Amino acid sequence: MKKQITDTIVMIRPVAFRMNEQTAVNNYFQEDLAIKNAEINKKAQEEFDTFVIKLREVGVNVIVINDNLEQDTPDSIFPNNWVSFHQNGNVALYPMFAENRRKERREDVLTRLEEEGFEIRNIYDYTEAEKENLFLEGTGNLILDRVNRKAYCALSPRADEELLIEFCEDFEYTPVIFVANQTVDGKRLPIYHTNVMMCLGKTFCVICLDAIDDSKERKNVLHHLRMDNKEVIAITEEQMHHFAGNMLQVQGKDATYLVMSQSAKDSLTEEQIATIKKHAHILASDLTTIETCGGGSARCMMAEVFLPKTTE
Repeated sequence: MKKQITDTIVMIRPVAFRMNEQTAVNNYFQEDLAIKNAEINKKAQEEFDTFVIKLREVGVNVIVINDNLEQDTPDSIFPNNWVSFHQNGNVALYPMFAENRRKERREDVLTRLEEEGFEIRNIYDYTEAEKENLFLEGTGNLILDRVNRKAYCALSPRADEELLIEFCEDFEYTPVIFVANQTVDGKRLPIYHTNVMMCLGKTFCVICLDAIDDSKERKNVLHHLRMDNKEVIAITEEQMHHFAGNMLQVQGKDATYLVMSQSAKDSLTEEQIATIKKHAHILASDLTTIETCGGGSARCMMAEVFLPKTTE
């Protein structure tokens, strides 16, 4: 039976977190903080640790792996961009836009999962595409409906259409392709990752429809969501900038939780919160430093593990 959500996630604890100058060129969610990098990293670690505690308290199995200083990987806290783990034992490794993010891909992360009792059967490695300056940054770009086998993807400099189609052929998904924009200095520019404007749960979808400027593309996305009986919870572009689209539904011990930052939760209306609570409990944590410097939020920090367990 195909699962849309999981109770196991991988998270990478940062050791050199800061604003990444290489990703700032097209991640318009990033801002520079006027404090030293060491202080930024310390604050990010505190936010990370509190977040992990909250997840574990509700029964989510969080596998924490420490980053290492040698690689100088300021965005390692966002592992969902370089790897995805699938229910049939397949793993995908993705090509990354920023050169310093490519060092985040670590074989020991896969080894750790095997040590935890998970089975890896095949690895699909798309990273050669980096040589051609083609990118597809994991479940940052790919919003996967794992049950209905659809991959929603907003094309951008970090999401190449041909690579998306190759992934869909390998993993047996139907692509649902569109362009999502945000207003930057009066111009409409592509949003860098789909997962800042769209979150797909078991029975619902949180989405910034205002970001999809093309009416045909917007109607097509809504058509697929409604065809699969997803309740659509529309957010505004302002809410999206508070990371209200960057959420993930996970399985806890006794219930499911929609995980988000405190900023995202605070931006929601009472009506939106009431609608979400029909589908899942809300789990929020303060991620202000991580969001401001990294331009990513709660969902980006969690790499879902759907791999099968090895049988003795």
